[in-house]
Amino acid sequence: MSVALLVLPDFLLVALGWVLRHKLGFNREFFAGTERLVYFILFPALLFQAILRTPISAGSALMLLQATVAVLLTGFVLAWAGGRVLRAPPLALASSAQCAYRFNTYIGLALSASLGGPHGQTTMALIIGFAVPLANLAAVYGLARHGNKGLLRELLRNPLLMATLLGLAGNLAGLQLPGPVDTVLARLGAASLALGILCVGASLSWQGGREHGKLIAWTLTVKLLLLPLAALTAVKLFGLPSEQALMLLLFAALPTASAAYVLAMRMGGDGRLVALIISLGTLFSVVTLPMWLMIYGY
Repeated sequence: MSVALLVLPDFLLVALGWVLRHKLGFNREFFAGTERLVYFILFPALLFQAILRTPISAGSALMLLQATVAVLLTGFVLAWAGGRVLRAPPLALASSAQCAYRFNTYIGLALSASLGGPHGQTTMALIIGFAVPLANLAAVYGLARHGNKGLLRELLRNPLLMATLLGLAGNLAGLQLPGPVDTVLARLGAASLALGILCVGASLSWQGGREHGKLIAWTLTVKLLLLPLAALTAVKLFGLPSEQALMLLLFAALPTASAAYVLAMRMGGDGRLVALIISLGTLFSVVTLPMWLMIYGY
């Protein structure tokens, strides 16, 4: 019950976003503009600052990186292998596969603070810093390969990837921001989480993609059940300390990022299918996420 109460506020924000969009007259254009603000400005500022401030120890960082890669690779392989077995149409598979391993960074960073305090959020920021370029590379590759888009161009245009790389470079170079700049980034980052989670709720859609029922079921099974199991396996395999283990499990159990829908639409994928998978995954994660935390013994 205590775990459920910890995750409840963020899912209530998701519900509020849905109510604002569908019941209180905040139209699509309002949330589209808000999402662009969060995606291109606010969240990159949060990610850059969090990674820049994170003390990176080579030994612990390497183990955490290896465990994160193992989780993402598991999702990537299972998504594509299952889609091939199900003989999913190429466009549907290219669009939906990313939903099996991408993660909602807004919910992840918010919950990490609730579960682990500032240190837990720092650990989650480090995991996200490792995972963002890898997950985006895999997602963009799948859609670019299908849609004949320029892979390098799409990666260079991704603000989360750029913020991650700049943050890691600044961290390794020992960069310290001037006080006013640091304060501005902190305030931009603080605004990103609530607005980002509201946009998650506003983007929920229950239409489209219903002819791909088996593919949707498999993608959700991988994301919400098999990936957390892979995380627990990675924790034992790499011998992660308890705090890193908790954050890795939380990371693996997160619902899919709403950015997956944006990417699918921008690159000619099946956006309606992706939107349905994101919506169902977010709804089901209200149950599965606390379940995995309780299984871990939090």
